[in-house]
Amino acid sequence: MRGATPKTPRAEMLRFAAPGHPTTEAKRATGRLLPHVAFFYLFRCDDPEYHGVERIDLGQIRFMTRGEGEMTYPDGHVEKLKPIMVAGPGTGAASFTLRGPVEVFGVVLRAMGWKAMIGLPAHKFTDHIIDGSKLFCERAPELLERMREMTTLDEMISGIAPLLIMRQEEVKPVPEPHYPFLLAVREWAASEDVSIDELYARIHATSGLGERQVQRLCLEYFGGPPTKLKRKFRAARAAMKIYRGAPLDDVLMPFADQSHMINEVKHFTGYTPTTLKTSNDPALAMTLDNENFHVLPGVIPEPVDLRSN
Repeated sequence: MRGATPKTPRAEMLRFAAPGHPTTEAKRATGRLLPHVAFFYLFRCDDPEYHGVERIDLGQIRFMTRGEGEMTYPDGHVEKLKPIMVAGPGTGAASFTLRGPVEVFGVVLRAMGWKAMIGLPAHKFTDHIIDGSKLFCERAPELLERMREMTTLDEMISGIAPLLIMRQEEVKPVPEPHYPFLLAVREWAASEDVSIDELYARIHATSGLGERQVQRLCLEYFGGPPTKLKRKFRAARAAMKIYRGAPLDDVLMPFADQSHMINEVKHFTGYTPTTLKTSNDPALAMTLDNENFHVLPGVIPEPVDLRSN
């Protein structure tokens, strides 16, 4: 029902912290929001200035309740962070500077969630920050002010959930023929065979879509063509294996050689294999060390009924 306030999701809550470093709490989405939202998080940093790296993602809604900063994207351009923002999909790791104390509440979207809640072609907003103050009309600034008085992640999730559900109902729904496409991309991304031909074959077998249609939908939902997605997913899988202790020989197969693997992992995560293992970045731990909060939300297969929205 429009406007109804859902119960606070009962799901796993994880907290990542290291002495003298920022903290990140995360909670997986549940219920009506699950098909479109991967998870929610709350980032806090008390340092007067903090420099970090943001790994590739599929798009986020963020409320910056405290602090300020800017993001530097792979091509070198810089954008100022906004109190309410929609972060588009990334083409590579981006660096950021925060001036604190800083508090950021984030909603990590699935590819389907970008289409269902943002309603704009993802590739037109890669490596960009959109002013999100109009996303929920006048309710977004009101929610930002209320969030500044909240102290827990659960409070913030309960505060934004009605607006996200309202957004689900306002934006044109995902076309039924696109479901097989999304499922095929998800399964392809998690498989060992990440060839472009394999992607086209999977999608043609399930939905009958041709190569040009697949290329267009990849841009629209994921922010990049199949060739770029192949590189993203390959690097993300390698980074997760390395972070969890796998020897380099176990992750080299999809790459031309070790140098190629190192460069790709660094391009998309901001870390080399060596620094992945030694980092105490709480966001890195969240996205690489737990199956529920992986580096590419909404890509790895899981039992989700995409039509239950």
